[in-house]
Amino acid sequence: MKIRKGLYIQWNKEIFKIIDFLHVKPGKGYAFIRTKLKNLVTGHVLENKFSSKHKLKKVNIEFHSYRYLYKGRGIFYFMNDSTYDQIQIEERLINNINIEFLKKGMKIPIFFHVKSEKERIFLFLKMPTTVILKVVHTESVRKGDTINNNNKIVVLETGTRLLGPSFIKTGEFLKINTKNRSYIERVRK
Repeated sequence: MKIRKGLYIQWNKEIFKIIDFLHVKPGKGYAFIRTKLKNLVTGHVLENKFSSKHKLKKVNIEFHSYRYLYKGRGIFYFMNDSTYDQIQIEERLINNINIEFLKKGMKIPIFFHVKSEKERIFLFLKMPTTVILKVVHTESVRKGDTINNNNKIVVLETGTRLLGPSFIKTGEFLKINTKNRSYIERVRK
């Protein structure tokens, strides 16, 4: 198999994408390939050397746009936007994102490891880095408390609770960073 950028490989029971590579032929010893690999599930990047004798296993990866429908008894339900097929994913398998920001109707790319025409294994889903959600509840603030720039607990439409500025009111829309669970700004809709 010829190594190239963008190729998906299975190594150490995990799936990686080759970001960069370099063939190295030292004066002494065997030739090797220096690679930069990105773990598809965790996103971690690492460097590794493969000898010319090493056999790498190519992996077929596909992803499709799905719409989040609902959650019931620890299972998330999604519908493919183009084929309208529905899939179920157990909550324990979704470990790479803050699923608490999933909103009904939200489009999410879902990645699969394709072993054969009939066998596809769920790998991960990719949450957007920011989402806009409505505030359904927040504590009222007394006049003058907003000057101190205190934070207060804000409850979003997904049921998620997080800290937001004291000037936020119920019914407003907030832009949220899903990676670090933080408030970015108010949004007008």
